Amino acid sequence: MVRLSTPQHLSTPQHLSTPQHLSTPQHLSAPFSTFQHPSAPLIMIVAYIDGGARGNPGPAGYGVRIEAADGTLLDELHGGIGIATNNVAEYNGLLAALQWAIDRGERDVHIRADSELLVKQMRGEYKVKNPGLQALCARARLLVMQLDRVVFEHVRREFNKEADRLSNLGMDEAEAAVRSGVPRATD
Repeated sequence: MVRLSTPQHLSTPQHLSTPQHLSTPQHLSAPFSTFQHPSAPLIMIVAYIDGGARGNPGPAGYGVRIEAADGTLLDELHGGIGIATNNVAEYNGLLAALQWAIDRGERDVHIRADSELLVKQMRGEYKVKNPGLQALCARARLLVMQLDRVVFEHVRREFNKEADRLSNLGMDEAEAAVRSGVPRATD
């Protein structure tokens, strides 16, 4: 292991460093949430994910916008999942984003979601109590383990508008399927 030292005149004074009681506990930092020094090179795709249900539960869908690190659009995904809850739809968006990354050989993924519940569950900060979400979360964690680095970030809805637009397309598909009598049953 190579250790790099910072010259004393450039190091952070002790009184300005993060107090130990405010730092992220080690068990929460990996593998579901990671930190990398700001000066280290970071080549990561960014996946904005969203999910929703009209009626909750109701016709549900997910949307995913995938960008390169520089903001260039790489892909947009959406899908209807039948009758489900908002949280189930959010997890389906996460699963779609992670699978997209794996299928294309991407190793580092930055997930941005407006679902604080999903983000905190994937970071290990919240327990997953709902049995239907437990199975989806377990599938997501298996996918995460196939990648080198996954960062989960909660963003406000106004910064997730494209994924929201795509999830509405997914909900439209789910409504059409329900009208035609072929909804997929999901918890």
